[in-house]
Amino acid sequence: MANFIIIGLCILAGILFRKSKSLPKDAHKGINAWIIYIALPAVSFKYLPHITWTKDLFFPVLAPIFVWLFGWLFITLYSRIRNINKSTAGGLKLTSSLSNTSFVGFPLIVAYFSEKELAVAIICDQVTFMLLSTIGVIVAIRSSQNQKLSAKLVLKKVLTFPPLIGCVLALTLPHFIDLSSLDPLFDKLVGTVGPLALFSIGLQLKFGGWFSELKHISFALLYKLILAPLVVLVTALVLGMGGMITKITIFEMAMPTLVTAGVVADQYNLNPKLSNLVVGIGILLCFITTGLWWLVLTYSGLV
Repeated sequence: MANFIIIGLCILAGILFRKSKSLPKDAHKGINAWIIYIALPAVSFKYLPHITWTKDLFFPVLAPIFVWLFGWLFITLYSRIRNINKSTAGGLKLTSSLSNTSFVGFPLIVAYFSEKELAVAIICDQVTFMLLSTIGVIVAIRSSQNQKLSAKLVLKKVLTFPPLIGCVLALTLPHFIDLSSLDPLFDKLVGTVGPLALFSIGLQLKFGGWFSELKHISFALLYKLILAPLVVLVTALVLGMGGMITKITIFEMAMPTLVTAGVVADQYNLNPKLSNLVVGIGILLCFITTGLWWLVLTYSGLV
């Protein structure tokens, strides 16, 4: 119960601070910098060196790719039927097909399962970011009327992303250096991820003008919150997979839109108003839909 109270309290605090204008307009950027440059790499160092790698861990690697591919197809068909312009379609692809596996995913996994399951979530998170930084950026550039595709830009975004660097170092350094003495430090840093991430989300949530975009928002969130985890669940059943790794993977794919996907949509002018609405409304709805998915994963006996 305490974890759910913390989730609600941190988001509500962010909303209240934004409305009261007690903090600078871009205060969330400083908080995000701490999370991205310090806290998320610490998560990798805390958990990845202790993972026992098995063939089952290919599932959290492949799941975000499945979600992206089916999401791209879903929105492509929808945009053709609805005759949506190129920039709006690009924004919907970004906000429908990438899961918020860390900022929202990590706190909810701790709340519904346990902190030790974050090891699987980190794998999902790194693959999700790779998708955003490569094919996501390509989609954004191609959907924009004013940007040209640059291999150098894509490569730079991938290779300079701190959580990815932290992930690589966490997988390699322990083979040469004993980092166990730093575990208490990593524990403290990891403890900042959930509260600060949720507070940052609260600072950014905006819902003005949502009704005029209701159809687009509904289709995007239908896929992101319901169909995407369903695709992964069906895949697991077909492959005969089960156990905690499979459950955590499906649960991660049930998360709302990756906040950074909305940032990229804004950067490339892909209907940023719609993209931000999908992000904000999705975060609120996910507290209902993830609860339902937890019930399915816990009591259905499917996985």
